[in-house]
Amino acid sequence: MSDIQDPLFQPYFLGGLELPNRIVMPPMTRSRASQPGDVPNDLMAAYYAQRAGAGLIVSEGTWISPLGKGYAWTPGIHTPAQLAGWRKVTQATHAAGGRIFAQLWHVGRLSHISLLEGQSPVSSTAIQAEGVNVFVAESDGMPSFVPASKPRALQVEEIHAIVDEFRQAARNAMAAGFDGVELHGANGYLINQFIDSGANGRSDEYGGSLENRLRFLGEVAQALVEGTGDQTRVGIRLAPLTTLNGCVDDDPETTYTAAAKLLGEIGVGYIHIAEADWDDAPDMPTGFKQRLREVFPGTLIYAGHYNAERARTALREGWADLIGFGRPFVANPDLPQRLRTGAQLNMHDRDTLFGGGAHGLTDYPTLGLKPGQ
Repeated sequence: MSDIQDPLFQPYFLGGLELPNRIVMPPMTRSRASQPGDVPNDLMAAYYAQRAGAGLIVSEGTWISPLGKGYAWTPGIHTPAQLAGWRKVTQATHAAGGRIFAQLWHVGRLSHISLLEGQSPVSSTAIQAEGVNVFVAESDGMPSFVPASKPRALQVEEIHAIVDEFRQAARNAMAAGFDGVELHGANGYLINQFIDSGANGRSDEYGGSLENRLRFLGEVAQALVEGTGDQTRVGIRLAPLTTLNGCVDDDPETTYTAAAKLLGEIGVGYIHIAEADWDDAPDMPTGFKQRLREVFPGTLIYAGHYNAERARTALREGWADLIGFGRPFVANPDLPQRLRTGAQLNMHDRDTLFGGGAHGLTDYPTLGLKPGQ
């Protein structure tokens, strides 16, 4: 199939940013920031530059403030050192011909006091995320998973302060050379803890009714538009059906259709839908996807167990504009070329996903090369 016929390799305009193809590298935590200070580094710059053939890269989640951190060795985006580190990443990615957005992250209750200098995590409500573990570093420097600590409920003035932190994080991202920002509103993190009815027990203006539960999302999205100075450079990641990390909504189709309508009214550039991708996960009905298309006028990205043919079908049917390929990008830095030619994909090494060095991050072979070449 020629690129002219192949929907995956049609160019696409995301606002004023031209993407050479419809392939997105979605955010994936890799836990390799330099210590102390959780600073992006040269190794991370090489990792992203290797994958610059994607139409768009969205960085791993980067926490906006110390209380937003939930996993060891993940990068932040609020200190001068962190901004300087991210500038290395964006410069390397751009030099390789890529385009990269920063995913802005506040984990809320999905953290542990050892990561927060003894403070409790925060959330919409003081509800424990039952059965949820987070990634920490033990005193000997080895990784470990421990249960998330019980959170406390945010006061209204604290919610307003977090909105300000998101606005500043967007400014920091643009100063560090990113092409835009994506809000992590999925997978049970802080934004999700306000949206989903099962995680939000508030009785004030941020809880109860659907309008109230979406208020924080809307305020943060507007802050990111202000922080970037360009609404088309703002994306929002949502996960209507994933139920990850204890966040469950009573009526996800109604809730997330309303969220998409709100985001369309604000005018953000894209919504990035994370579909459930575990064994026996619920399928997201095509009718639901079509409803999102009807209420949201911007770009729609879908990610979750897509292969080349499933991606092409989604693009041809019109309910998706771009497709994210997550784990395939871990082991295949040249994934677009492999998808174009139908070449076999490398398999990723699960033991090297979180933490460590170059092994399992930048040493996967490309087409025609053996490891180490």
